[in-house]
Amino acid sequence: MRQSELAVIGDAELVEELSLLTTQTARMRARMADIMAELERRRCAARAAAAPGGR
Repeated sequence: MRQSELAVIGDAELVEELSLLTTQTARMRARMADIMAELERRRCAARAAAAPGGR
């Protein structure tokens, strides 16, 4: 969105848009953390299975 487009939008709409984007960002970060944790869990499980005496 360009500066000129932002200039015609009211304060309430800008705050609402900012709130929406902040919520989406938080959800994406949480999802990324979940994915990274799952990948780490899988790596650890693969290492444990490959180690001598592993599964």
